[in-house]
Amino acid sequence: MSIKIGNEEFTEFDDLYNDPSFVTDSERSEIEFEVAFIGKLIEAREKSGMSQKKLADLTGLKQPAIARLENLKATPRIDTLFKLLDPLGYTLAIVPKTKARN
Repeated sequence: MSIKIGNEEFTEFDDLYNDPSFVTDSERSEIEFEVAFIGKLIEAREKSGMSQKKLADLTGLKQPAIARLENLKATPRIDTLFKLLDPLGYTLAIVPKTKARN
């Protein structure tokens, strides 16, 4: 199935996602970072055997708030990230980007 937006026809999500007139490189980087980060958060929670409810109890957050974060329906503030990561045994760090090898 395809859709027409303006004078352009898009056949797949990737067509639209990779079109810089719809999603800038900066926006794409932000989306990819958030998806990867939340994926790691879920992975850490599940690896520890912790439910969303247990994590909520340990952090003082409500379970529905954790569910919204994990479903990418909310973006956490930095203080919330620290609250979530600490009981899972993680922290935030700023590290240099790895350079692609030619």
